[in-house]
Amino acid sequence: MDEEIKAFLLAHLQAIQKNDVTAYYETTAEDLTLYEWWVTPHRLDGLPFHKFMMNANAERGTVFGAEDKGQRAASRFDLANLHIQRYGDTAIASYTMLVTTALPEGVRVASHNESRVIVKIDGKWKVVHCHKSPAWGAPHVAPSE
Repeated sequence: MDEEIKAFLLAHLQAIQKNDVTAYYETTAEDLTLYEWWVTPHRLDGLPFHKFMMNANAERGTVFGAEDKGQRAASRFDLANLHIQRYGDTAIASYTMLVTTALPEGVRVASHNESRVIVKIDGKWKVVHCHKSPAWGAPHVAPSE
């Protein structure tokens, strides 16, 4: 396991968890591209989408996956099956993201698969691409209506 990339990845994800836009910008390339299947089936480009989302969540006192009727619920994330591939100044981290939330009715765990491409730019690691997919058996062919 590449400990340098793992530490960077955890700091990057913690910035998201804390809605820390400054730390997120420090760990993310300006030309970020990403796929978030639950948001849209299309690619999202750049940082403005996440800046808006993180600022809105911070105002509400929530993070994605840890909402409880507008109240902040205790939450944590874990990376199942973390695998890091490093090729010089480029790394790929793939894992299943587990977001565990303590709700009044009990603990809930949400999961999805992620791959993040990380590149060293001007001596600093940055996430340049993220791809998220469901952690359940989605059908190969879309269901007909």
